[in-house]
Amino acid sequence: MAHPRTAQVQRVTNETKIDVSINLDAYPGNAFGAKQEISVSTGIGFLDHMFHALAKHSGMSLTLKCEGDLWIDDHHSAEDCAIALGTAFKQALGEVRGIRRYGTGFAPLDEALSRAVIDICARPYCFTDLGLRREKIGDLSTEMLPHVFYSFAIASGVTLHVDVLRGENDHHRAESAFKALALAIRQAIERTGGDDIPSTKGVL
Repeated sequence: MAHPRTAQVQRVTNETKIDVSINLDAYPGNAFGAKQEISVSTGIGFLDHMFHALAKHSGMSLTLKCEGDLWIDDHHSAEDCAIALGTAFKQALGEVRGIRRYGTGFAPLDEALSRAVIDICARPYCFTDLGLRREKIGDLSTEMLPHVFYSFAIASGVTLHVDVLRGENDHHRAESAFKALALAIRQAIERTGGDDIPSTKGVL
């Protein structure tokens, strides 16, 4: 019998202390009776908003708490949160077997439209084209947004492409990108009902 896919990760460095708990099977109507619970506190308001959207629309429960050196800047906290989340995602998913593996998501937010494509394949790679113009959104440097996607992809061992296709408002562009990734993740981790390794190589 299948079990809910969960993980707990703690990442402690000289720059950050992060605790992450994740349940990939907290979507509505799941077979495990799990209620989706989301609590994100990174110390960076806009990053909290993005991770909350990612969890909500991917159907996962997520608890993430970070104590970071924000008196320096936002880099270490944003990067390490993405690494910790990617590590937890990889651990919760376990062996890549009996899932769809590939996922594609399109998400609009008013005038903005984003596309995300993910391959859960143990071939970490990330390409982003977000087209952000502002220096910061809230307290988050916009240069950190592609780095968050990159850090998540490398830590989780996935190939990830995220493109903002259009949009004038940088908040909308960024949020639609995270929501597109959420939809792609939800599709890629969907159980097929089988037990096969989704690769012609027979191994991932």
